[in-house]
Amino acid sequence: MKEPAEHNPHHLVMGELVDFLSGRILPDTHDERYRQKIARYLVEHLGFPPDDIRQNRAVVVKTNDHAAKLHVDFLVYVAQRCGMLVKYAPGSLVTRRLSNLALSRIIQPYQIPVVVTTNGEDAEVIDGHTGKVLGEGLTAIPGPDDALFGLSPQPIDERLFEKASRIAYACEIDGACPCDTGVCVINPDDPD
Repeated sequence: MKEPAEHNPHHLVMGELVDFLSGRILPDTHDERYRQKIARYLVEHLGFPPDDIRQNRAVVVKTNDHAAKLHVDFLVYVAQRCGMLVKYAPGSLVTRRLSNLALSRIIQPYQIPVVVTTNGEDAEVIDGHTGKVLGEGLTAIPGPDDALFGLSPQPIDERLFEKASRIAYACEIDGACPCDTGVCVINPDDPD
């Protein structure tokens, strides 16, 4: 199935490529090449089954009178529970630390244990429970047998959810480039 190419003046489209996980035809951009590299790394180097990786997942971020939909590159499931969020973004990893940690607190009703921010060449791995950096580099990304995935899920209380939603909205929506096609402001009263 061929996905329509979205127009974004910041992305040079070099043709088409086949998505590693789904087999769909996608626009061939520099960013998409990195996403494919990350997907291959998760499967071929770390050993996650392809069926345990959900890609390009829509997330609705609501705060006060505002709402928007954005996409998370990869959610990795371990023992039928979301164990890791992997978000790709070009450039600096540190600037995305807070927003990705916030996203890990609003996607599920529990804290996603591992948060990975990557630009495709480097990565920062964060403990979702503490917010502390566990490691740097692609080799720091844990495999499916890592002990962090075996911890009991910690539910996200309403106060933390609201705080994380505000942070995610400020960083991901208010801070988005006006031509970013991956963010869609929506009516906050619409159902998810």
